[in-house]
Amino acid sequence: MYEEYSRQALPPKKYRELLGSAICVFNSNNQFIIENILRIDNNYNWYKLIDKTSGELSEPIKETITKYSDTKITLLFSELISKRNRIIHSFQITENNEQILKTKNKKHEQFNITEKYLLEFIKDNELLSSELHKFRSF
Repeated sequence: MYEEYSRQALPPKKYRELLGSAICVFNSNNQFIIENILRIDNNYNWYKLIDKTSGELSEPIKETITKYSDTKITLLFSELISKRNRIIHSFQITENNEQILKTKNKKHEQFNITEKYLLEFIKDNELLSSELHKFRSF
């Protein structure tokens, strides 16, 4: 599929919508993590935290959020980082005459980033958001 803004082949619109939504909900949670860190410990600086990769937030999360709750948020965020990395570091292929993203795991096993994968990622981000909201109210 082509669009007027690009001559390159693109996945179908619904797939691109889910892909964009997946990135947006993850980015929202990333910022929500930072908000919760700053609410607990004002020794952290927003400018420094926002420049960290999501993986680099694990230590500040452990020192703040996990310290005052449990490991549920940390583990879920870590899992989402891994899934997000698979989306971001994917490669585009043609399958059944359509464009789709494909990726691999650490064992070098390849798999498609399907609509189902994207929907599960979005749903898991909703779960993380709910946990962060609960934590913010503690």
